[in-house]
Amino acid sequence: MEMQQFQYDNKIVKNFIYATMLWGVVGMLVGLLLAFLFLFPNLTDGISWLSFGRLRPLHTNAVIFAFVGNAIFAGIYYSTQRLLKARMFNDLLSKINFWGWQLIIVGAAITLPLGFTTSKEYAELEWPFDIAIALIWVVFGINLIGTILKRRQRHLYVAIWFYLATFITVAVLHIFNSLELPVSALKSYSVYAGVQDALVQWWYGHNAVAFFLTTPFLGLMYYFVPKAANRPVYSYRLSIVHFWSLIFIYIWAGPHHLLYTALPDWAQNLGVAFSIMLLMPSWGGMINGLLTLRGAWDKVRTDPVLKFLVVAITGYGMATFEGPMLSLKNVNAIAHFTDWIIAHVHVGALAWNGFFTFGMIYWLVPRMFKTRLFSTGLANLHFWIGTLGIIMYALPMYVAGFTQASMWKQFNPDGSLVYGNFLETVTEIMPMYWMRAIGGTLFLTGMLIMVYNIIATIKSGSKVEDELAEAPALVRVSKKRVAGEGWHTWLERRPVQLTLLATVTILIGGIIQIVPTIMIKSNIPTISSVQPYTPLELEGRDIYIREGCVGCHSQMIRPFRSEVERYGEYSKAGEFVYDHPFLWGSKRTGPDLHRIGGKYSDNWHLNHMYDPQSTSSGSIMPGYKWLIKDELDKSLTEAKMNAMVSLGVPYTEDDIASAQEDMLAQGAQIEENLYTDPDFASTYEEDKKNGGEDFVEMRNREIVALIAYLQRLGTDINVESVDE
Repeated sequence: MEMQQFQYDNKIVKNFIYATMLWGVVGMLVGLLLAFLFLFPNLTDGISWLSFGRLRPLHTNAVIFAFVGNAIFAGIYYSTQRLLKARMFNDLLSKINFWGWQLIIVGAAITLPLGFTTSKEYAELEWPFDIAIALIWVVFGINLIGTILKRRQRHLYVAIWFYLATFITVAVLHIFNSLELPVSALKSYSVYAGVQDALVQWWYGHNAVAFFLTTPFLGLMYYFVPKAANRPVYSYRLSIVHFWSLIFIYIWAGPHHLLYTALPDWAQNLGVAFSIMLLMPSWGGMINGLLTLRGAWDKVRTDPVLKFLVVAITGYGMATFEGPMLSLKNVNAIAHFTDWIIAHVHVGALAWNGFFTFGMIYWLVPRMFKTRLFSTGLANLHFWIGTLGIIMYALPMYVAGFTQASMWKQFNPDGSLVYGNFLETVTEIMPMYWMRAIGGTLFLTGMLIMVYNIIATIKSGSKVEDELAEAPALVRVSKKRVAGEGWHTWLERRPVQLTLLATVTILIGGIIQIVPTIMIKSNIPTISSVQPYTPLELEGRDIYIREGCVGCHSQMIRPFRSEVERYGEYSKAGEFVYDHPFLWGSKRTGPDLHRIGGKYSDNWHLNHMYDPQSTSSGSIMPGYKWLIKDELDKSLTEAKMNAMVSLGVPYTEDDIASAQEDMLAQGAQIEENLYTDPDFASTYEEDKKNGGEDFVEMRNREIVALIAYLQRLGTDINVESVDE
C-alpha cells in the first residue's frame, strides 16, 4: 500500500488557542463588570459606552463568538486534519478564517459600546458585520469541505458529521435571521416585524445555542474524550442515533422561548412538543460521552484534563435536562423573565463550553509543543476554583429566580398584589447578586491561572508549526453500497450525500414553523387603531435600542392575572405589526414597559433617566445623563421612514416630507409639559442660576425623543373595544 507523507498545520490551531484565551479573559472581565453594576449601578456613571445596556451585548458576543468561537475553530482545525489524515485544504483560507474572525470581534468590541446594535439576542451586530460573518463562515466551510474531499481516510468519523451540520445550520440561521434593510453604514431595520421577528429571532437564538454552542462541542467531545481517556467511543450505534435525532429535533424548539406571548398557539405548542423530545438525543449524547470513560475512572481522579471534560459533559446533561423542563408551560410561567434563566444559561456556558474548552487546551498545548504541562497542580487548582465559581454563580441565581417568580405572583385576600412595587423584588435578591459576583470572580481567577500555566508550558516546549505525518493514499471504491455494508457506513464515505441529507433534516422544522407565520396573514391579526410611530417616536425607539433598554425591560405582558394586575391589559399580536425589530425582551431586571404610556408625567421620565434613584429609591438602574445633554440627530429620520415604507409601514409621502416639522412640534409639546411641571421648573431655574445649559431648549434633546416613545407604548388600543 502506497504511503504518503504530509504535514499537519499546527500554526492555525495555535493561533486560535491564543485568541481563545485572550478573548476569554476579555469576555469574562466584561461579564464581571456587569455583575458588579447590579451592585453598584453608578459605578460607570455618565460614561455612555460603559453603561450596562451597551456592555451586555459585548459580554455575550465576546464569550459566545470570541471565546467559544475561537475554541471551536481550534478544536475543529486540529481534529479534522487528524481524522481525515490530511492537511487543511488551503493555508490561505485558514489564515483568512483566523484574521477575518478576529477583525469581526474587534469591530464588535468597538461598535457595541458605541451603541450600534440591532438589539436581537446573539445577533446584535449591524449589517456590515453580518455580511462579514457570512463570508468568513463560508471560507471556513470551503476549507472544511475541501479537506474532506482530499482526505486519506475513507469513512467520516462522527465528529466530522457534527462539524458539517454546524457549518450548514449556522449559515442558514445567520442569513435568515440577519435579513435587514440598511439605512446607513451602521443602522438597519429587520425585514420582519413584531410576532414574525420574534419567531425568526428565537428560531435563530435557540439554535445558535444548539448549533454553535452544542453541536461543534459534541463533535469535539467525540474526538477529545476518547483521546484523553485512551478509550474507544462507548457506542457507534448510539452516536448515529444521537446525531440524526438531535439535528432534526433541535431546530423545532425555538418557540419555547415565546410561551404565553402573542405568538400563535400552534407554534408555541410545536415548540413545547419538540423541546420535550429533545431530552432523549441530548442525554443519549451525554451517556455516550460519559460511558466512553468506562475503565478510566482511576485516571479521572488524577488527570485534570479528564476532570474538566467530565464536569463539562455533566454540565451539558444538566442544561439539556433543564431546557425541556423549562419548555413545559407550567414551569415556563414561573421561570421566564427571571434569573432562573440566567442560571440555566450559565450552567451551559461555564460548565459545558467553558470547562470543555479548558480541558481541550490543557490536552492540546503540551502535545503541540512537544512538552509536558507546566503544572498539574495549577491545573487542578483551576478545576476546583472554577467548579466552586460555577456553583456560587448558578445556585444564587436559581434562588433569585424562584424568589422573583414567587413575589411577582402573590396576592392579598382582597385581590391586590402583595408586592405591588416591583423594586421590592429587586431589593430581596440583592444578596444573590453579591454571591453571583463572587462566583464570577472565582471563575475568572481560574481562567487567569490557566493562562499562566499555558504560557509557562509553551515556553518550556518547542515550536512545531508543521507536524510530519504519514498515511496510505485513499483507494476509491464503488459509489454503490457493497455487499454487507450498512446504509450509514455507506453514507459515511459519501460526504456530499451526508451533507445534503443533513441539510434537508435541519430545514424541515424551520420551514414548517416560519413560513406559515410569515406567509399566512391570518396568523397575525391586525388592529385598526394601531398606527405607525411618529417621526420623533421612531427616533426615540432607536435610542431605546441603542441604549440596550430591552436587556432589562420586556414589552410583553402575558395573560396571567398577576401580570395584568401589575402592568395592564395583556399584549396582542396586532400591536406589534410596525415594530422592526420586536422588543419583547427576555429578562425583567426592571418592570415591563408595554403599557407604560401615560402612566407617568414627562418630567418623571426625565428624572428617572437622569437619576433613577430620585424617582425609585433602591433602583439598580444606572443614570443616562447624556440623553439630557446630547442633541438629537435628525439627519436620518426621512431615510429611516423610507426604509420602513419599504418594509410595509404605511407612512405617506406627506408624513415623510413633514417629518422635521412634526418632530419639532411634538418635541415642543413635551418641552412645554416639562417647563410647566412645578418639579421640573425648580430644577430648570436652579440649573440656569448656576450657569448650566442641561435643561435649556429641551425640544431637540435625545431625552425628549425617548420620552415621546415611552409615552406612546401601549396606548394604541382601547382595551374594551379591541377586536382582533
